[in-house]
Amino acid sequence: MKWMIASDLHGSLSACRKMFARFEAEQAERLLLLGDLLYHGPRNNLPDEYAPKGVIALLNAQKENLLCVRGNCDAEVDQMVLDFPILSDSLLFMTGGHMVFATHGHVFNEEKRPPLHRGDVLLHGHTHVPVLERREDWVLLNPGSVAIPKNGSLPSYFTLEDGVFTLRALEDGRALDSLSL
Repeated sequence: MKWMIASDLHGSLSACRKMFARFEAEQAERLLLLGDLLYHGPRNNLPDEYAPKGVIALLNAQKENLLCVRGNCDAEVDQMVLDFPILSDSLLFMTGGHMVFATHGHVFNEEKRPPLHRGDVLLHGHTHVPVLERREDWVLLNPGSVAIPKNGSLPSYFTLEDGVFTLRALEDGRALDSLSL
């Protein structure tokens, strides 16, 4: 099963369109969104083509393909307009014999880790900076941001297939880095 994983859309209609174009091109079965879907947040500049209502329409049209965790910019009022659940703080799944703890990153992150066993993966967004790193006995992954990348990074996302996380450029899907579990 192939997944696409993206984070920090922040109401950007142009980034949402590109994300779904990549989702289709990747032929992924699921799209995991790591939060911050509609609102840009007080610390961020407005993203390109900021249009939360348009983003709502595109997301709702794909609701059967979406899994989502809550970001620090997501609220109950957002859930009222979205037709899929967004308010869970985390999502757990297994891949290649490894448990993946998926969250936004504002509560659990590398400084405040959730309970992890040896070989487990902490997957989060929030920082808008991609990360693929093996730590002492766990793995830290961050797909960066599709809308407001930071620290000179490109708009990006992950694909996950056969236990391999591949960081890809949102613009054309080219592989930028990868990590095999």
